[in-house]
Amino acid sequence: MRKKLLLVALLLLCVNIAYAAELKGAIYNSQLELQKDAIVEINTEPRQSIVSKDGSYLFNVPSGEYTLFAKHLNGQEIDMSAEEKISVSSEGSYTLDLILFDTLEEDETIDMDIPNELDEQSNSGTYLALSLLMLLVAGALAGIIFLKKKTAHFQKQIETELAGEKNIDDGLEKIISIIKSEGGRTTQLEIRKHIPLSEAKISLMIAELEDKGIVRKIKKGRGNIIILNR
Repeated sequence: MRKKLLLVALLLLCVNIAYAAELKGAIYNSQLELQKDAIVEINTEPRQSIVSKDGSYLFNVPSGEYTLFAKHLNGQEIDMSAEEKISVSSEGSYTLDLILFDTLEEDETIDMDIPNELDEQSNSGTYLALSLLMLLVAGALAGIIFLKKKTAHFQKQIETELAGEKNIDDGLEKIISIIKSEGGRTTQLEIRKHIPLSEAKISLMIAELEDKGIVRKIKKGRGNIIILNR
C-alpha cells in the first residue's frame, strides 16, 4: 500500500514539474476588439487546443520553444488567423496577446480556351505569312500599350509623391485624426485604408509622429498597432 502511495506521489510531482508554466492572454481582431469563438492551439506534447468563448486563452506548458496558433472560422473557411512563437524558459506566468488578421484569398485561376482550328484546304504558305503578320502587329500594339501604361504610371507616381510632399503636414494631421476616431489606438493597416499613399510613405509619416512624441508603435504579429500619446 505504501509503495502505491509513493508511486502516486511521484507521478503527481512529475506532472507538476512537466507543466510548470502558465501561458495566457487575450485574443483580438484587427479592430482591436475581443474576438470570441476563436480556436487556439499550441504544439506541446500532446498538442493542446481550446475554443475561446470569452476572447481569452490559458495553457499549462513545460519549458521549451512553442508556436501558438489562433484562427477564426466563418463557416468552414478560416477568415482570420494569427501565429506567434514563444520561449518558455522557467516556471511562472507568461502573457501573450494575439491579434487575428484577415486571411488573403487566393486569386482564382482563369482558364482560357484558345481555339486552334485550321482549314485543311487553305494554303499553308499564306497561313504562315498571315500568322507572322498578326504576331508582328500584336507585338507592336502590345509594346505601344506597355509604353503608354509605363509613362502614365511614372507620371502618376511623380504627381502623387509631389502632392504628398506638398501636403505632408495635412497627412500627419489626418493620421492623428484617424487614430482619434478609433479611440486613440488603431492598426497601421486601418490607417492605410483611409490614406491613399504607399505603405512606405505611411511608415515614414508614422515614424515622424513617433520622433515628435505624438504616437508610439507596438509590433503585434504581422502588423503594427499605433497608439496616440495622451
